[in-house]
Amino acid sequence: MTETHTSLEPSELPPPAWDQIETVLLDMDGTLLDLHFDSHFWLEHLPKRYAQLHKLDEASAKETVISAINGQRGTLNWYSLDYWAKCFELDIVELKREVQHLIGFRSDAKHLLEFLQQHNARIVLATNADQHSLKLKLPPTGLDQYVDDIVSSAQLGIAKEDPAFWQALQSEVAYNPATTLLIDDNEEVLDSAQAYGIQYLYTILQPDMRSPERTVTRYPGVKTFNQITR
Repeated sequence: MTETHTSLEPSELPPPAWDQIETVLLDMDGTLLDLHFDSHFWLEHLPKRYAQLHKLDEASAKETVISAINGQRGTLNWYSLDYWAKCFELDIVELKREVQHLIGFRSDAKHLLEFLQQHNARIVLATNADQHSLKLKLPPTGLDQYVDDIVSSAQLGIAKEDPAFWQALQSEVAYNPATTLLIDDNEEVLDSAQAYGIQYLYTILQPDMRSPERTVTRYPGVKTFNQITR
């Protein structure tokens, strides 16, 4: 059973054994990038635009949208903009562009990326975001310039919540689970990675910078990346 962790002060969170880590797997949304863009889009902007474009009242539109989204949680459909475009009969990519000014890094994510560039490890962006989302988020952030590889669950055909994802990832990026670090805000993803044998696992206490921090997590929780780059 996974140990439950309460929020620790920066000096109390033990950093990983960097001298033993050969591969660093990084999530994108909610880990490196502020999840506020996604939270606002799916919970506020999309229901509002769905109501306008389909001539519905906003309350019922929001209920319809959120119910449909929750029904696909943890699946590839959850992360597929093409799926949601068909489901809602809307141009989801274009609607996302309406609020793309909200796309940005979490507080000190660049500090982590710059630290990792000085560390002798392979840096892999392992994301559930599909190609539409990557094309929307990589240009304004330049995130791709900080990593060695980018692998999406869409290209593997398996969501990260499935332990089979980590085996499939080996076909794209050869890595040793015993010398690999994964940072991800989604604890279901961390569960699947742990089941596969990935050794070093951290989660994020505040994926959405405008929402409260989580105070209890099942994995060591990072408040600021300074905590683990000592």
